[in-house]
Amino acid sequence: MTNTIIHIVLALAMPPLLLGVIGKTKATFAGRVGAPFLQPYYDIIRLLQKGSVFSTTTTWVFRAGPLVTLATTAVAALLIPCGAHQAPLSFQGDMILYAYLFALGRFFTMAAALDTGSSFEGMGSAREATYSCLAEPTLFFALITLSRLSGSYSLSPMLINISFGVWLNSGAALLMLVGGMFIVLLAENCRIPFDDPTTHLELTMIHEVMVLDHSGPALGIIHYAAALKLYVLGAFFVHLALPYASGNWLLDWGLFIVSMLELAVVIGIVESVMARLRLIRIPQLLVAATILAAFSTLLVIR
Repeated sequence: MTNTIIHIVLALAMPPLLLGVIGKTKATFAGRVGAPFLQPYYDIIRLLQKGSVFSTTTTWVFRAGPLVTLATTAVAALLIPCGAHQAPLSFQGDMILYAYLFALGRFFTMAAALDTGSSFEGMGSAREATYSCLAEPTLFFALITLSRLSGSYSLSPMLINISFGVWLNSGAALLMLVGGMFIVLLAENCRIPFDDPTTHLELTMIHEVMVLDHSGPALGIIHYAAALKLYVLGAFFVHLALPYASGNWLLDWGLFIVSMLELAVVIGIVESVMARLRLIRIPQLLVAATILAAFSTLLVIR
């Protein structure tokens, strides 16, 4: 019960902090002081306190988009194990639900964007659909590889099974998997080099252009759901790249928190030293991630 409570509290409270760490890291590389670590919390609270403006052309789909996205991401957060502990929701085959919860949230985000009748938001939806189709095979190859290594179809045994011993026996496969999943982590969260979450140039945006017409609490929910998605996919990646199981439940939670903060710093460094890719180059990088994940699957199939 204690582990479940800690799991839920971290899933609720920690996601905006990751955005704050990323922003602070980028500011440090640029030689600036930057916004405080807690700035994302302030921004979300400020948006939740504002009023909403809805276009007369929109329907219930536009209003439901942010809520469905947040709900699906929250359920995914309950399926992913954190701190080397069992997830609150765990059953055989939950890895399929985990993957398609993101797909459902993405569908409603795109539907809400199309509901506005804006050509710019339709363009962003088309890009989101294209890139997600290219990123999804990498995730499924990763799930197949982990299922093969653990002998389970549930996320908790699959990810908790990863240890230094597994790395010694299947290091090549896991190394390629880590490379592919890091690319997907950046793509799914619309980070550089795929997208710039701070830009407002409609012709180059992917995710941000789909939420241009949202305001007030709806926009705050979207920002929080995006941070939660980074947290959920980051927890998946941390289990792959930084396996640990000290046997002390409190130390395991501490290591998980430190690992997530380290991941945020790494993302901030990547965004500081890389430029945004040209749109025609993004599919090539996503296909490369799929190839890496596919080869990792081949290596573990005997």
